[in-house]
Amino acid sequence: MKRVHVPELMDLRWFPSALRAPMTNLIVVLARKMGAVPVLAGLVERALAQSGAKRVVDLGSGSGGSMPEVVERLPGVELVMTDKFPDRGAVERFNDPSRPSVRYARESVDATDLASAPAGVKTMVNCFHHMRPAQARAILASAHRDRQPILIYELTDNAVPFPLWLLFLPLSLLLVFITALFFTFAVRPLTLRQLALTFVVPIVPLCYAWDGQASMPRIYSFGDLDELLAGLSSDDYVWEKGHATNAAGKKKGIYLLGLPTATKA
Repeated sequence: MKRVHVPELMDLRWFPSALRAPMTNLIVVLARKMGAVPVLAGLVERALAQSGAKRVVDLGSGSGGSMPEVVERLPGVELVMTDKFPDRGAVERFNDPSRPSVRYARESVDATDLASAPAGVKTMVNCFHHMRPAQARAILASAHRDRQPILIYELTDNAVPFPLWLLFLPLSLLLVFITALFFTFAVRPLTLRQLALTFVVPIVPLCYAWDGQASMPRIYSFGDLDELLAGLSSDDYVWEKGHATNAAGKKKGIYLLGLPTATKA
């Protein structure tokens, strides 16, 4: 595989939850700035239309992510956010009675067993690269076995050769660190914790810079996806992968879409 499993801080169980939400907030801002939200909304809308579902079940939601903004563009669509280890702060924040179309499941949902998740189009947004090959294969196999519609999306691709990534890593870390400072002012809601951990003790931009760069070689290339999908094709389930594009045809990340096509005998 081209993918290289560079360590990410947010993969570590002991990594403080107080830092996870501020880092996720910056990722949401990045997706918004790069124009990924309308592109992702288009992909989700197509998956819903082709599967006949009216609900999106986001896997690996962590402390939130971009999916609440995505479903705002899709009237009449329900969003259920899930995680194997649900974020308690996110559970309280998103389970707002005034917004019944969006909720965060309190119970654990394992992405490698999609039959145990609520019904609907499953999504994994900017988190599939966190899975090692065995886990990634198990998720795809579960979708195929249980004929679950699934959309996997990554904001960028793994186009840079690993030696080149290493060569430019110091400069890349500096640039992402500086970018994080500016992105902070676009975080909504902007909390005192986010400000303090950015400008008083700049631990959030440091961690964000590292994880942002570490994620790039971890993304599964199209060739890697072909390897993961080997043996998972059938007449009643199809896979589609490619570059996600905006209305002008500009590339905005990559996607893998799996859809059931007929009633299983």
